[in-house]
Amino acid sequence: MKLLESLLLDKGIHLSPLQMEQFDTYYRQLVEWNQKMNLTTITDEEDVALKHFYDSVTPAFYFSFKGPLKLCDVGSGAGFPGVPLKIIFPDLQLTIVDALKKRLVFLNSLIESLELRNVSLFHERAEVFACKQEMREHFDLVTARAVANLSVLSEYCLPLVREHGTFIALKGLHAEKEIEQAAHAIRMLGGSLSRTETFILPEEDSRRTLFFIEKTAQTPKKYPRKPGVPAKDPL
Repeated sequence: MKLLESLLLDKGIHLSPLQMEQFDTYYRQLVEWNQKMNLTTITDEEDVALKHFYDSVTPAFYFSFKGPLKLCDVGSGAGFPGVPLKIIFPDLQLTIVDALKKRLVFLNSLIESLELRNVSLFHERAEVFACKQEMREHFDLVTARAVANLSVLSEYCLPLVREHGTFIALKGLHAEKEIEQAAHAIRMLGGSLSRTETFILPEEDSRRTLFFIEKTAQTPKKYPRKPGVPAKDPL
């Protein structure tokens, strides 16, 4: 966690003793639960600090997460990027959606251990969750990391973003190809690419790309389509 503290300090983010303790607890519980279920293939402490925790926080280098923003993290898995962002920005109102119940069992235990408030967990497919009247176009921010290609991801996420809100997609390799293929889908779903940030992850020198997609118009009611359809037949 000292590596995480140092790297974030270089970006102007100072971790308090409580936040350091929370990240340490997060790491220990991740490794412990990973012995019972497949949460991650990355278990070395420095690798987790860099490839999961630091990587999850990178959107905050280019976008302000301060204030009581409503953030929905789609397909969060072991909590990335939503939980690291919540640790650093405790005023966030975090909603996590994941289709695999056992991950949510882990996250529920984690949230209790970290004593995080204003966190809601939903065991739902993204296509179903985004059709709920109370959730549709409800969130200031929606994030997704390593869930699906951008065309599919946009259909999962943009219906959840309020007008003038932002969908942030965290991507690795082949990001340029994905944004080209997803341009049509993004427009159809009421989005507009407002910003692209590409950088190299420290220490391991791997490339990362962040797409910031602004919600400029309401998503047509027919989207998202039925569960499984977006992945089988991308827009």
